[in-house]
Amino acid sequence: NKSVPSVVNPDRQLTTAARFRYITTNTHSEDDRMAATESFDVTSGVDLQEIDNAVNQATKEISQRYDFKGQKAEIEYDRKAAKLELAASDEYYLNAMWNVIRERMISRHVPVKNLHRGKIEPASGGTVRQEIELKQGISQDTCRAIVKLIKEQKLKKVQSQIQGDAVRVSSPSRDELQQVIALLKQQDYDVDLQFGNYR
Repeated sequence: NKSVPSVVNPDRQLTTAARFRYITTNTHSEDDRMAATESFDVTSGVDLQEIDNAVNQATKEISQRYDFKGQKAEIEYDRKAAKLELAASDEYYLNAMWNVIRERMISRHVPVKNLHRGKIEPASGGTVRQEIELKQGISQDTCRAIVKLIKEQKLKKVQSQIQGDAVRVSSPSRDELQQVIALLKQQDYDVDLQFGNYR
């Protein structure tokens, strides 16, 4: 009787190898998920449709107010250029117009901080005019100031990067991202900061 040589089942070998690869791959993917980087964008801007609504409300209110009777009080909204132009009999009435506009903006949840008033200038017939710039986006100087402030906190896992007129902040730690948001909300920049595009 000839002895039959023992043969290792190749299917079993393959199964064992495949199982090992499966476990290893799953372990790595789980680690990757645990260390996944989250991010958000710091931006700024105004809703141009809400600006339009606020201007219409302010114009209607001014036209009905007794103290503006017989006075020049005009608001021109250039949506494409993102600016307002005020024209009034004098500086007193121009500032009174601004107060009405400001109140209407606040009621429409438009960040007044993004409305930058220019100089009051003389116009024809002894009247005055003023341009108001509607700020969309964060200036490069303010972006750099935000990045600098974040770096000064020495949060090891937090990265911040200027992207056009916004700043992207990323970290695998959600707690640290919340710390950055809380910190930035305490600052007083030239525009209203908004936080979004969470990933």
